[in-house]
Amino acid sequence: MKIKKLRLFVQIFFFVFLVLVVLNHQLEESGSSIPLIPSISLHAICPFGGVETASTLLLYGSYIPKLHQSTLVIFALVFLSSILFGPILCGYICPLGSIQEWIGKIGRKLFKKKYNHFVPEKLDKSLRYLRYISLIAVVYLTGKTLTLIFLDVDPYYALMNFYTGEVAIGALITLTVTLLLSLFVERPWCKYACPYGALLGLTNLIRLFSIKRKEATCVNCHLCDNVCPMNIEVSKKQSIRDHQCISCHECTSDEHCPIPETVMIESIFKKEVK
Repeated sequence: MKIKKLRLFVQIFFFVFLVLVVLNHQLEESGSSIPLIPSISLHAICPFGGVETASTLLLYGSYIPKLHQSTLVIFALVFLSSILFGPILCGYICPLGSIQEWIGKIGRKLFKKKYNHFVPEKLDKSLRYLRYISLIAVVYLTGKTLTLIFLDVDPYYALMNFYTGEVAIGALITLTVTLLLSLFVERPWCKYACPYGALLGLTNLIRLFSIKRKEATCVNCHLCDNVCPMNIEVSKKQSIRDHQCISCHECTSDEHCPIPETVMIESIFKKEVK
């Protein structure tokens, strides 16, 4: 199975699974449930909740109400996988990232080559650092208030719970804007605002299995650049360690690169061949 088909399968699986988990949690409160689906609060399996919990524990020695110790375990597993393979949670698992990508397919059909290139390059590069400001602000304010202050604007929580009446207006607005922008910019939330993506993106700098381009066989067709949802110029790099990479593997040789084993996943311990 090619990586692209595998990734789509994984995206759909986790999207449906999380929807069913949230729905089952709601149903259990009314005395019913969905067979074989666990009844878990979304807060208990929120990967970013682990970041908030860990920072609050380190700074203040206490847990945040609503969050569970399980978030620390999930955070550790996600961070370990990111150290190995980069932020695969972003490229394969996150339902908010997936739905932005699926809406983006409509935008790509509507706007063709113009899609994902509406934002001027200089402005785009500057906007990408906003998510680090978002990360610092969320961690700081959560620690100071000991509340899930990010819930008020969190599009992920809004996506999973929009029908429950428990979602803040700010979060619904953020979700709506994100989905609308996805028609013009691929994964706008991931690029410019996601605090968790900002943190996981840093693992690209040290990941053990990185995406590499072999110059000797590259024909400079730039297909890898064109298909990258994060607008990374893969064709100009030997090793893709950009903080924006989401490990979607669209650029690799078994997907869009026409030359076998030119853009591929390799261990840092393997000697590079130019």
